[in-house]
Amino acid sequence: MMHHTYPYLLRNVEITHPNQVWGVDITYLPMKNGWMYMFAVIDWYSRCIVAWELSNTLDTAFITRCLMKAFSKAKPQIINSDQGCQFTSNKYIELLKSNNINISMDGRT
Repeated sequence: MMHHTYPYLLRNVEITHPNQVWGVDITYLPMKNGWMYMFAVIDWYSRCIVAWELSNTLDTAFITRCLMKAFSKAKPQIINSDQGCQFTSNKYIELLKSNNINISMDGRT
């Protein structure tokens, strides 16, 4: 499986309006018998959650499904993520490209 990384586009960028930049990430939620995973889409200007979804797996499908729900409301100019495998996957990259969204990724720490 091929993974793509992209440069960080937000250095010295002033966020001035809604849907200019969305941030996305996955958080791990401990449960009694394992984990759940929450994917969230946040507008960096308003700090509002645009969309979110829970899954019991870390597959890319729940991320793309959530993004499609978010895109039904609005589309950002840029989406920023880390370089996790879901965010460097072909399905994720193609979804953003097909919606004319610029891809920004934080560097590895």
